[in-house]
Amino acid sequence: MSEVQHSTREKILEAALRLFSQKGYLGATTKEIAAESGVAEVTLFRHFSSKEALLEDVLTSYTYLPALKEIIPSVSKLPYEEALVEIARGFLITLDLRQDFIKIIHSERHLYSEKLLKGYHSTINEIFVTLAAYLSDMQKSGTLREFDSFLAARAFFGMFFSYFTQSHLLMFKKYGPSETDHLIKEYVGFFVRGTIREGLTNND
Repeated sequence: MSEVQHSTREKILEAALRLFSQKGYLGATTKEIAAESGVAEVTLFRHFSSKEALLEDVLTSYTYLPALKEIIPSVSKLPYEEALVEIARGFLITLDLRQDFIKIIHSERHLYSEKLLKGYHSTINEIFVTLAAYLSDMQKSGTLREFDSFLAARAFFGMFFSYFTQSHLLMFKKYGPSETDHLIKEYVGFFVRGTIREGLTNND
């Protein structure tokens, strides 16, 4: 794929994300998305075979997965607790940036095809697998006790997604930056105490 083609594709994806976030899958038309991205509708269909294919790419392109894959190598040498704080902070930043889109897809999920949902769930699953691999490495190093690393990864992200759901979707109190930072450290502390090998301190 040429640089120009890549740029056009990215513009279409970004426009689709904005309009799907504002109007939902049914409300946003391909004609509007093409206009928003500055291309003809026929150009949109050269890159994406259908509106559903476009949504599928949006669902898989704007998750936490790309950022997580960049974060893991950069935090792998940090103490365990500090590494998890950075991973959690990045996750909440991504959720906050995508909050409108997340609200829409959760309200519309019953409209999506099985293929679409399967692709989205596969991407979310890869997020768990990526963190699970980090936890498994920490187990091999002797830092962590034995446990199912995949289930632990689901539990870790589940804690923070629960907070996001409460504050953004259920309209509970939304914390400011300092309060959110405190929450991250508290949640991470709960997780660390449940996973670290007995006899080790958090910074060992």
